[in-house]
Amino acid sequence: MRLPSAFTVAVLVFGLAGCGGESAPEAVPETAASVADPEPEARDQLAGLAALALDRRYAALYTFDVGDGSPRDVVASVADDGTWRVDIPLGALGGTAGVTIIKVAAGVYQCGLTTSTQPVSPTCIRVAERGDKVPRRYDPKVQRLFRQWLTVFTDRKAPLAVSAVRPLAGAQGGTCYAVDSVSAALDPPVDVGIYCYSADGLLTAARVEYGVLKLVRQVAGPPTLQLPGPEVAGEPMGMSSPPPVVQPSGLTPS
Repeated sequence: MRLPSAFTVAVLVFGLAGCGGESAPEAVPETAASVADPEPEARDQLAGLAALALDRRYAALYTFDVGDGSPRDVVASVADDGTWRVDIPLGALGGTAGVTIIKVAAGVYQCGLTTSTQPVSPTCIRVAERGDKVPRRYDPKVQRLFRQWLTVFTDRKAPLAVSAVRPLAGAQGGTCYAVDSVSAALDPPVDVGIYCYSADGLLTAARVEYGVLKLVRQVAGPPTLQLPGPEVAGEPMGMSSPPPVVQPSGLTPS
């Protein structure tokens, strides 16, 4: 059962209803991706699409499948002023809490995410300066697929091997590329996997180690994005499950 956030519902009701020409194309037939040898032409093509993606402004609904039988509804938005936001249900605390990663002028923030099954009053904590990466212990990773790797894809000197592949099964169009690292460093420069983009630079699908993302539909992006709740001090949500509550000895749970 998918778990839509309040922001997802708002996008679906007010933004995506009756969007007509803004909708994504029909899904291609189910087919497995076939990886070929690295191709210079594919590297250039991916760089060109990534350059278009950097300028793309949109609000889009995706499904994100981590293989547990419960796909999430992820919403990604990039506003006209360059602010962006990604809502990830069950993306924190070991899959027990929803999380929003949002970049505004003051920096990158982690915020709580309210869903129909987990209603909360969101608060936000700054986790990185503007342009910096989210620290690993607070990083739900999914937001990286939309913005973080684009500058790497456009950098012809980045240690990447790129080859064209057939579309991912169920992907809504786009051209797909297998991206691998040729760096000797422990951490690859991007999340290794398959990335699919439409001709105008919209991410239509991705398959990486931590899940499969597929576009459902999209509309034009908003003028700007703001924090969904007040900024507070404190510790951001981690990615690991919280420790179990230990009852004091001699007490019987009520």
